[in-house]
Amino acid sequence: MTHKEFEDFILSLLNVYLDYPFGEGTAVYKFGTQPEGKIMAIVAENSNPLRVSLKCDPKLAEYLREKYETVLPGYHLNKKHWNTIICSGQLTNDEIFDLARLSYQLVGGEF
Repeated sequence: MTHKEFEDFILSLLNVYLDYPFGEGTAVYKFGTQPEGKIMAIVAENSNPLRVSLKCDPKLAEYLREKYETVLPGYHLNKKHWNTIICSGQLTNDEIFDLARLSYQLVGGEF
């Protein structure tokens, strides 16, 4: 998965916008009204393979870490509620998009 593919998907969700509160190189996708939106995804720009951090249900987060070596506790985030996914193909794009949808819902987004 490329950053563009992820960004095209995530920005297609209602009320999601891109921000750079941590400086260039860290794309932060937030849900809600600017600038107070809630963080739902973080992408390490120029990472190869792409690294995406997503909010997750704690039990599911733990399960995914046990099942996949490319799913790690959230980098610089609350390890209970966040996973960092190395997008190297172990999880399909659709599975990553599903996890992004879950993150969206956890911060208040509705489909």
